[in-house]
Amino acid sequence: MPLSAELAARARDVLAGRVRPAPARDAATVVLLRPGPEVYLLRRKATMAFAAGAYVFPGGSVDARDADQDVAWAGPSPAEWGEVFNAGERLARGLVCAAVRETFEESGVLLAGPGPDSVVADTTGDDWEADRLALIDRSLGLSDFLARRGLVLRSDLLKPWAHWITPEIESKRFDTRFFVAVLPEGQRTRDVGGEADRVIWQRPGEALELAREGEIFLMPPTHHTLGELTAYDRVADVLAARREIVTIMPRAVEIEGELRLVTS
Repeated sequence: MPLSAELAARARDVLAGRVRPAPARDAATVVLLRPGPEVYLLRRKATMAFAAGAYVFPGGSVDARDADQDVAWAGPSPAEWGEVFNAGERLARGLVCAAVRETFEESGVLLAGPGPDSVVADTTGDDWEADRLALIDRSLGLSDFLARRGLVLRSDLLKPWAHWITPEIESKRFDTRFFVAVLPEGQRTRDVGGEADRVIWQRPGEALELAREGEIFLMPPTHHTLGELTAYDRVADVLAARREIVTIMPRAVEIEGELRLVTS
């Protein structure tokens, strides 16, 4: 991926030691799937400071309250998730909670249920919308939200997929664990606004074709993940896939006088 003139200038400063790399914030991203298979993508508003105009999966930074031990929990434990993602138990708890919270905030889909073997069937009422907005403005925490509704977080509905870290040359950076989840039966996504101005369901191969044609813009981790998903014909095949979580942090290298981002 070639760099813009502005980013190339910053890259040269970082590589020369004139600019110190920004710290990477812990974050979680969820690849939401439905039969097809199709993936749910949001277009970030052009005014956003990071990845403006890009089509992305739901996700965001880990909030301090995401690591709250009072969050009602069902499924693999934070310790088990920590082993998968090479993270401490507290961070692993925060990553899973952020994945569930951000998915609800950005799609209206909630990976939680009244018990360990059930899931919420519908989240489209006005009361659900009020809670979603309260989570976004941080006036409501995930733990209190679930407790008030008598729900438990279903970590078993998430599958670990990847680990990407924003290149050191970027001014805003994230240390992001990627999850995969299936749209629960009965639930449906909706155009929820906020940081996004458009949402689509698209087959992975079709999304890549749109990107090749210049119709949509994809960041490298999104592009790479969509490419991986083209290998699967069914959602069940994605869930059954064996994954080894390897950390990927693209780096800037000079190729024939041009700075480019590479992942190898």
